Amino acid sequence: MLHYAGLDERINAGIPAYEQALKDNKINYKIYIYDGVNHAFNNNTSPTRYNEAAAKLAWNRTIDLFKHKLAVLTR
Repeated sequence: MLHYAGLDERINAGIPAYEQALKDNKINYKIYIYDGVNHAFNNNTSPTRYNEAAAKLAWNRTIDLFKHKLAVLTR
């Protein structure tokens, strides 16, 4: 699971190559890009970057993935 800030052009420039490498290696993945937010949007100690809505969404998606993957492992 990959979380990207929509406004982070420098980091996001690498997405196509990274995604191709994942595909080439048959890695199951999901990319989320949060429009209108900056790098470190999940850092609540930086009021200029923090985006509460995007941070909560990213966190919930991550927790849901953990629940799903861990449930599979315990079956």
